[in-house]
Amino acid sequence: MIELRHLRYFIAVAEELSFTRAAERVHIDPTPLSRAVRDLEDELDAQLFVRAQRRLRLTPAGLRLLVEARKLFIRFERTKRAVRQTDVLYQAPLRIGVADGIAQPRLSECLARWQAEAPGIPLDLSEMRANELAAALSREDVDIGFSFGVPEDSSIAQEEVWSYPLMALLPQGHELSRAKSLSLAELACFPLITCHAGHKPGVRKQIDAILRGCDRMPVIAGEAGTFTGYVTRIAAGLGVGLADRGHADSLRREDIVSIPLTDAVCIRTYVLHKHQRFGLPEVVQRFLTHAKTSH
Repeated sequence: MIELRHLRYFIAVAEELSFTRAAERVHIDPTPLSRAVRDLEDELDAQLFVRAQRRLRLTPAGLRLLVEARKLFIRFERTKRAVRQTDVLYQAPLRIGVADGIAQPRLSECLARWQAEAPGIPLDLSEMRANELAAALSREDVDIGFSFGVPEDSSIAQEEVWSYPLMALLPQGHELSRAKSLSLAELACFPLITCHAGHKPGVRKQIDAILRGCDRMPVIAGEAGTFTGYVTRIAAGLGVGLADRGHADSLRREDIVSIPLTDAVCIRTYVLHKHQRFGLPEVVQRFLTHAKTSH
């Protein structure tokens, strides 16, 4: 049976016209190389070389085989490239769940850099609530999650990837809306709109922990299930609010004013994954490393 190695060895000998130089080129000893060429001749039932003392010469059959063998390897390399390209096109995507309506620039930047660094691994993004994200990770419906935090679960790992300073959100025309900065204590003098714990447990938990550090707890004027509902209540003058700078900068609304807080408080964003008994898949570990080092 003719194997690719027989043809590779033949091409080396035909181009070098020396078993010694050809053996060095393909990194085997001259004896097995000579034997492989004779096996090829036997299989083809044709003489490929004229073996004269200290000199090799290709026969007409050898010249024809050299032409055809080179064509064969060119076709083989094209076939390998086509297979690799097809594999890239049908590469299983990295499934990412995004909870809490996160619209932070750092998330977009993280995903964009991943696309540039790993173009062969497509991303499949799904938006969901925090409790849905935890369930999806447990069922392995998604590989990675981003959230402000989900309820504690021993099977789910939550690691901080970045944080944004907390900002005050005020309706345009509010008596504090012209301030350069505000303290939490000043903001707490006014009714506060917060997010619903059932819809955004991570955000609510972080905000509640921050407010407990205030000398004065604000009156809760309402709870919102979405960020859209949250800013609508604030813009309507139903209360003041708090948001991380990433989301505050994305508002671009004339009816809401965002003001930095003098308090050193931040909202943390987490990357989540399911604990695996035998270690994480290579692509998941690679993405986690990317997410934690890319900002």
